[in-house]
This record gives sequence, C-alpha cells and structure tokens, in this order.
Amino acid sequence: MPRLHVNVDHVATLRQARRGRSPDPVDWALAAERAGAQGITVHLRKDRRHIQDSDVARLRERVTTLLNLESSLDEEMLGLAEKSGAAAFCLVPEHRAEVTTEGGLDMARERGRLAEAVPRLREAGGVVSLFVAPDPRALELAREVGAPFVELHTGAYANAEGAARARELARLVDAADRAHALGLRVNAGHGLDYDNVVPVAALPHVEELNIGHAIVARALHVGVAQAVVQMLVAIQAPGGLR
Repeated sequence: MPRLHVNVDHVATLRQARRGRSPDPVDWALAAERAGAQGITVHLRKDRRHIQDSDVARLRERVTTLLNLESSLDEEMLGLAEKSGAAAFCLVPEHRAEVTTEGGLDMARERGRLAEAVPRLREAGGVVSLFVAPDPRALELAREVGAPFVELHTGAYANAEGAARARELARLVDAADRAHALGLRVNAGHGLDYDNVVPVAALPHVEELNIGHAIVARALHVGVAQAVVQMLVAIQAPGGLR
C-alpha cells in the first residue's frame, strides 16, 4: 500500500487568517505523525500565504518521519529549499492568482530550468520529484531532466464524475505504468479525499499519496488523529486495481 504523507498547508492557512500562533502547523504535523502519517508535506510559496520560513525550520527540527518540501522554480524558493534540510523535494508550478496548484509542470517550457534545479536539490541531500500531469510526454521529459520520482497530478480525476472520472483514472493507470517503464518512481496527489482515494491508492507502482485539505477539513469534526486514521483505512481498503 502507498504511504500517506499529510500536507499541513491548510492548517497554516487558518493560522494566517489572524496572523497569530494558532493553530500551529508544526504541532498539528506531529499529531498526524503520532496517528500514523508516514510523512509531512508543506509548500513554501513565494507569497507566504500559508507556510512560513520559520515553519519549515521547525518542522525540520521536529518531524520524525520524512519532511517533503514543495517548491516552485523561482530562484529564491530554490535557494531556500537547498538550505532547508528537507529529506524530499517536489518541484511544482506556482501562480500568484491561483487558489491552489492548478496542474502539473509545463515540462516542455520548463525543461531547461528543471535540468538545472533537479541536480541542485539532489546535491542538497533530498530525493526530488516533479509534479506532472498523467501525460506520456511529460513523463519522458521528467526522465530526461534526471528526476528519480514523478508525482502524478490527480486533480482532473478528483474533479470529474461518472464516465469522465473513469477515463481520468485510466489515464492515471497508464501514466503510472509508463513512468515505471521509464525507470521513474511514482507518487500521486491533489484533490484526493475519503471518497475518491481508494482507486488511486490501488494504482500500480504508486509509493506515496500526498493528501492535505480533506484531512484538515475532516479533523475539524473528528480531530487530527481520527482524520488521519480514517484516511489510512481508506487507503488500505480492498478491491482496488492491484
């Protein structure tokens, strides 16, 4: 079964609404770990809309599983990522006007910058993944720039319904198989929740799921520990594609 990495950005979003200290995404992350999360993910954005530089430093000191830092290709953010001490990095697109990350990297346009960024982050000591659409050409370019991992963007699947969702799931299956054939390791994430996660957890070759908003939202009702445990149960549900 894939590992569950919990994204705590939205805990910081709530804190930043008042620019205060509570809720603390670091304390929340540690509670998620105690409940069984196998990694913690954060996205330090250039506009600092949620996670702050100090959060990354404190998480690095206190997280006992694996800290995965999402970063854009902006030079400032890459420099901070290099110095962060994170165990893993995921390079993602970032646009100021978006509410959340809207799609995978434009691999053709960003090929040159990615070819420079991937070895930089590997030299900083972290495993590097690229956030990509489930598209064969994107996967080929990910291999060409030297990334060991891709994280498949599951947003189109999560937002679709009925036959359209089935088609998007088929794209994810094909992409996971294609990535594996190219020698890439595979993660997945974006828009996953307690209702749609089971088929994605059953995708071939997927090692890790990054899930944040759904868990944070559920935790408002049942608490951090129960929200994480319920997602772990969903990921481990039988009857998938394996």
